[in-house]
Amino acid sequence: MKIPQVLEDYLNYLESIKGTSPNTVKEYFFDLRTFLRFMKIRFKTVDSETPFNEVDISDIDISFIKKIYIQDLHAYISYVDKSRGNSNTTKSRKVSSIRSFFDYLFKIGLIESNPATALESPKADDRQPVYLTLPQVESLLNKVLENKNDEYRKRDYAIFMLFLNCGLRLSELSSINIDKIRDNDTLSVIGKGNKERTVFLNKSCIDAIKDYLGVRPVIHNNDEKALFLSKRKNRMSNRAIQHMIDRYLDKSGLDTSVYSTHKLRHTAATLMYKYGNVDIRALQEILGHVSVSTTQIYTHIDDDRLRSAINSNPLANRSIKK
Repeated sequence: MKIPQVLEDYLNYLESIKGTSPNTVKEYFFDLRTFLRFMKIRFKTVDSETPFNEVDISDIDISFIKKIYIQDLHAYISYVDKSRGNSNTTKSRKVSSIRSFFDYLFKIGLIESNPATALESPKADDRQPVYLTLPQVESLLNKVLENKNDEYRKRDYAIFMLFLNCGLRLSELSSINIDKIRDNDTLSVIGKGNKERTVFLNKSCIDAIKDYLGVRPVIHNNDEKALFLSKRKNRMSNRAIQHMIDRYLDKSGLDTSVYSTHKLRHTAATLMYKYGNVDIRALQEILGHVSVSTTQIYTHIDDDRLRSAINSNPLANRSIKK
């Protein structure tokens, strides 16, 4: 699909100059494509009968961009809220995409004023993370191991162990190379913002990886360093991993519209916080969060700890004197 030169230049800037990860660049592209399609419809520069997803944005240039004002940005956020049912979290991401795009245009002098300066982010959703309970995790892992005739059983089990022990993101897990496993108990992964961090492996992860490496095919192609291989002996894609995870979730009777690979990351963080008494700063490092405020959602999920805290008050057992 052809995209406007101004948008292509911006995406190249993100990846080449800012070092933004390809997955994040792709998300920015999707957000801005939706935004520009909406603007073409709002400015009535496209046939009213054209389906939204078929609106051509390739002819958009900087003169078109200069016609966009803060009122148009507000109209777009209202559109994704009412017509597309976007959550506040999704709307906030789209606001960030728009701000970043216009900041870039203003910084390099393509626009004289920046309409996105006054664009506010919607109030963040105050939602607790969805996660699996420990019994659900045990049941899920047993499902992975029960079919001993499945040649991919050891691979799939190793993937689950890394998700559930280390709290990796999907993109981090799919990009693991064998040579990034060092000293047998550390792993280097590329996280958000193309930042590399070290993940420590516990015994369960080490054993699962060793077990899988014993059956992993030896290949000689561009993906020969990839840890996890598909049936076609290529690096497993994000979609292939998601499909595999969904299959086992479904076998375990878990709703795949509720649970996902990202919920496995939530589960790992929850188990560490709830059962391991992990310090919030340590959890931030493990998960690769830039801000500790992102990690703090896990401090609000442990009712047992809150109950214990209340009961530890020295006045907890004070009786009424009669």
